Amino acid sequence: MSHAMVSERQVVKFQRPPPLADGLELGRLQIGYRTWGRLNRAGNNAVLVCPALTGNADVDQWWPGLLGPGKALDSEREFIICADVLGGCGLTSGPPLDGSNEAFPSVTVRAMVDVQRLLLDHLGVKTLRLVIGGSLGGMQALEWAVTHPDRVDAAVVIAAPARQTAWARAFNHIQRRALELDDSLDLARMVAMISYRHWDNLNPRFDPFDPGDPAGAWLDHHGRALTDRFDRNAYLRLAEAMDGHDVGRDRGGVTHALRATEVPTLLVGIRSDLLYPPAEMETIAAELVDAELTTLEAPQGHDAFLIEQDDLNRRLTEFRCRRKLPYRLSCCGS
Repeated sequence: MSHAMVSERQVVKFQRPPPLADGLELGRLQIGYRTWGRLNRAGNNAVLVCPALTGNADVDQWWPGLLGPGKALDSEREFIICADVLGGCGLTSGPPLDGSNEAFPSVTVRAMVDVQRLLLDHLGVKTLRLVIGGSLGGMQALEWAVTHPDRVDAAVVIAAPARQTAWARAFNHIQRRALELDDSLDLARMVAMISYRHWDNLNPRFDPFDPGDPAGAWLDHHGRALTDRFDRNAYLRLAEAMDGHDVGRDRGGVTHALRATEVPTLLVGIRSDLLYPPAEMETIAAELVDAELTTLEAPQGHDAFLIEQDDLNRRLTEFRCRRKLPYRLSCCGS
């Protein structure tokens, strides 16, 4: 990938942004983003990547197995876009980093999609060849397909439900309590890590009778690592957005919303996912007009979409080839 095709972090500012979805009004809005590749004159060769809960615009850092020449997200042929999520702690507007949690309003997945839409309009993107994301990013990708089917050629939704589940909300409740009672982002992250992994991934790795408590040390490491790079208030806002996710809200319910959506969609489940089991993806696939379902046979749990990148890249590439989507890869014989 040539240096000229890779952008540094950029920011676009809206001094008087229009009202966002779900009644969210901001006096001003800024969006931090990165791009790879070039937009064509027709404005129709773009791919939008939606970050997960603690992800950011640096797709080359957390999804390098999918991004690059000859891969599913090929910046030599397409214009790849990713923005820091609304309400997070990146360069897109979110809670201030001074502890004043009430100074920034609650956000929703639909509002996140609205912000991405404003960015695409600013960049001159007319339609998306693909929108893709995992977990919270998958919620955004599905919301794109439901809300803006006229602007999306295809969607890939990975390990995400159509509506937040009670099980996942319970994990978020524990994390919120850790933050509210003890101001402990590292403890909240440790709870999350247990939901992101599967026992078949941890049991072979750690000896429960080791006096050094390697499983505990692994959790401590991840707790500290997130505390060093993330903000507690942003974490609360994004967890709240996930808990409010429901593509059927104000649309006659999930079934009605999905059956009205004709965007070709690849649903990717993870066999060992404890947070959003494959049944969630199967439910979406059964209701969408044009859907394919595939399952990663991976032991890691929910986090497999960030770990098994070669497998995910292959499945995404094959989906795009089968559907003869506008960008045709070498596997299609082009």
